[in-house]
Amino acid sequence: MKQLVAFPQLGNYFDPIKKLITNTTHLKVIEMPKITKKTIELGSKYSPDTVCVPFKYNLGNFIEALDLGATVLFQAGGGCRYRYYAEVQETILKDLGYNFTMYQIMEKDHLRFNELYKTMLKLNPYLTKRKLIKEIFNTLLYIYYLDKLDILIRKKIGFEIKKGSLNSIKEEFIEKANKENSSIKLKLLFLKAKRKINKTPINKPKKPLKVGIIGELYTSMEPFSNYELEKLLASFNIEIKRFTNLSYLLWQKGLIEKYMKLKIRKYCKYSLGADGLDNVYRVHWLKKHHYDGIIHIKPTGCTPEIGAMPIIMNIAKDNEMPIIFLSFDEQTGIEGLNTRIEAFYDLLKLKKEETNGSLSRD
Repeated sequence: MKQLVAFPQLGNYFDPIKKLITNTTHLKVIEMPKITKKTIELGSKYSPDTVCVPFKYNLGNFIEALDLGATVLFQAGGGCRYRYYAEVQETILKDLGYNFTMYQIMEKDHLRFNELYKTMLKLNPYLTKRKLIKEIFNTLLYIYYLDKLDILIRKKIGFEIKKGSLNSIKEEFIEKANKENSSIKLKLLFLKAKRKINKTPINKPKKPLKVGIIGELYTSMEPFSNYELEKLLASFNIEIKRFTNLSYLLWQKGLIEKYMKLKIRKYCKYSLGADGLDNVYRVHWLKKHHYDGIIHIKPTGCTPEIGAMPIIMNIAKDNEMPIIFLSFDEQTGIEGLNTRIEAFYDLLKLKKEETNGSLSRD
């Protein structure tokens, strides 16, 4: 029987990860259905009450994939309680009667090449280290270019004249990148998409409202889990800055972690787990770069972020930065979220008008 592979959904990253698995194992990757309310309902139904919400989304993804015929599941790991997801989810799913093999590709906090190679050999005994290195390199490039395009789009999407034009450029890039195995041609595709984004007509004021999104990694990167928060902010003509993406988590974080600790030593002397310390630093960064407000997002019960929140509140208060804290779970209502964001927008707009008025009088 031909094996079918599946892994949890996470924002834009399905395509590069699918490409990596397909090119190294030659197995078919299931085209996962988009995350819906049904996904979180399935995950919540079979999850322990005390687990965090990303666990429930992932479990729901796996159940939907297994119902579509998946026989091989991939889970990552590392960070906080995320490192325990694979073992617990495997137990739950097998207790439900599913027959599959699960592989965890990050048993510790960092991805190690030899561990990954041993895992992939189980699925393709003919895989060479040279082939895996090439495919990993191309995948990291793909992810990096996707993240760079997203950064450009966030600066402009709230001001595009033709709605949907920027995202259509990214979708075109993804469609073509999926068929391209040359790193040079992948870069050319990225540069072409970047030029198109820069030429897209926008109507952006000189000093737009600017908001930074900080918080837990899954809630930041998976749009369904934060109820399409970025799309909502764009509808208010807000320039968006979001720090967390796979490029940051895979290699950028390790390069700047000591620097972040140094810059916020007044407020935080110790690691807080996961991205807790990072988010404390980001308040400092957003103030320095003249952002108007901050939105902190997390799943309900996220321990590292709960530990970081009092420190974040202190540094935001000291820097007179308006901040709103949003927690998401399966019970969160879209109406309440919209109301809170609208009120926050009104506050930021009023504060900016008062600041600009004071400057003009001076």
